[in-house]
Amino acid sequence: MDKKTTSRDGTALAYQVTGQGPTVILVSGAMSTGGTLAPLAQRIADRCTAVVHDRRGRGRSEDTPPYEVAREVEDLAALIDAVGGEAALFGVSSGGALVLEAAASGLPVRRVAVYEVPYADFLQGGAEREAAYKEALTEALADGRRGDAVELFLRLTGLGEEMIQGARQSPMWAGMEAVAPSLAYDDAVMGDGLLPRERLAAISVPVLSVAGGASPEWMREASRAVAETVPQGACRVLAGQTHMVEPEVLGPVLAEFVAG
Repeated sequence: MDKKTTSRDGTALAYQVTGQGPTVILVSGAMSTGGTLAPLAQRIADRCTAVVHDRRGRGRSEDTPPYEVAREVEDLAALIDAVGGEAALFGVSSGGALVLEAAASGLPVRRVAVYEVPYADFLQGGAEREAAYKEALTEALADGRRGDAVELFLRLTGLGEEMIQGARQSPMWAGMEAVAPSLAYDDAVMGDGLLPRERLAAISVPVLSVAGGASPEWMREASRAVAETVPQGACRVLAGQTHMVEPEVLGPVLAEFVAG
């Protein structure tokens, strides 16, 4: 992240710009930084100006408590202003929920693409699961138990206990604990975890909702629901892909949509 801009509340945000063409800001999900989406930015750089950034509280960006989702919408507004005043937005997972909220809030965006926003309406017991996670996460972070907070998130994603304990022993664990407080931010972005139909209906620009063909069926149902709820929505399923989508598969689809 070699550039900085400042959000409305004074928070410094680190970002990086790659490529040329129509501008798209790539927004990462939970436990991720701008570097997570750098390979995707490289994949579309021949057709798009790709912007990646460290969301507040992560990487080289600052943080200013107390957190509100509106502050991250303002962060995106600051980035859009810094890169020319208009952009498309792409968000993965909970980052997708954030860019949809930004579009519904009236930011100057041309188009919005999202990948597998995990709205739990379509998962059996999903609402109850989300409520239990929110309560446990809030308690863990309030008690300063960052490692437990990371475990809660990994368990929510379906990672097995053996793999979670293995991750605890790995060199990457310290970095995961460092960004653990931002899990509360992604949880806030997701709201009650259910499809925000009223907010989605307020989006006035084209939206592409993408899912992986090898992901759980409820994820594909959630992606289709996003496309069906926004006024100008389309859905695309990428054969063989999971929630950890491969940049070389997603890249051409995203570039085509942004340039359209």
